[in-house]
Amino acid sequence: MVDQKQEQKDLMAWLTDISEGAIQRIAEAPGADRVLQALKGLGDRVDDLQRRTKGFEELEKRLTKLEKRVDGLAKAKSSASRSPKGDSASEKA
Repeated sequence: MVDQKQEQKDLMAWLTDISEGAIQRIAEAPGADRVLQALKGLGDRVDDLQRRTKGFEELEKRLTKLEKRVDGLAKAKSSASRSPKGDSASEKA
């Protein structure tokens, strides 16, 4: 069991070394600075879109609530206008 843990540590150390080497080579590659700046800019844009989307969700909730209120008022008004107060067609005749 001790050998297995030691092998896992050796494997992890080996993978870490390879990863660090790959990252170092990528950082030294021509144009890497521009790529990193583009990725950072992309992250900023995603954050901005998330903030905007949250704002739209709040507006949608408010709009839905207002639509329900308008529907309720329209139903109340239409039922009040349909109640028999007097038939204007029969009064003219």
